[in-house]
Amino acid sequence: MINKYVLVVDDEYRLRRLVSDFLKRDGYRVIEAADGEEALDILFESNQKVDLVVLDVMMPKYDGWYVLERIRDYMSVPVVMLTARSDEYDQLKGFKLGADDYVTKPFSPSILMARINKLLKKDKQIHEVIDFGKIHMDLAAREVFIDSEKVALTPKEYELLKFFIDNKGIALSRDKILNAVWNYDYFGDLRTVDTHIKQLRAKLGKYSYYISTVRSIGYRLDSENEIID
Repeated sequence: MINKYVLVVDDEYRLRRLVSDFLKRDGYRVIEAADGEEALDILFESNQKVDLVVLDVMMPKYDGWYVLERIRDYMSVPVVMLTARSDEYDQLKGFKLGADDYVTKPFSPSILMARINKLLKKDKQIHEVIDFGKIHMDLAAREVFIDSEKVALTPKEYELLKFFIDNKGIALSRDKILNAVWNYDYFGDLRTVDTHIKQLRAKLGKYSYYISTVRSIGYRLDSENEIID
């Protein structure tokens, strides 16, 4: 993990140092930003490599929501929201805007590190590729192509699509999808699954029908020519 760079964005100096110390202890390299404007400068104006962003919501100049939206306009880098706001509405808003995880203050640094490590863990089958219909997934490069055209997916959308292909033809409940893709006990609204699937379907374009809704259960990835009402 020595070559992984994490950008920590928070206006609280002590919290930045705490998170940075734990990251460095796990072998990560850390870049710090004290506000949203500085974070965007690092991400878009410098040549600094960034593999993951830990992003506070309430900050001066640009808040975390604005920064997250700008990131998702151009990047698929994983983003962990770190904030004192624990309302379900705020968590759903974060996921809808493209956050990959959401940690509320006060938090356990060990739990935060576990979630960061999960997001940055390399696929064990790194040399494999996966194909389904017109979808091609290159696991080594973590790239997705549809009709030979590269499609930009967020890390969660990527994991969601891979989970569907690994379980093609199986009706999957929202609980099962949440446990498999998010990989921790999520105390919130299952609508976060619906939100991510809606976004994934949009990116599949004319092949959005691959993911069908199974009434009273959840979702299923159907064969290329099978469309279920």
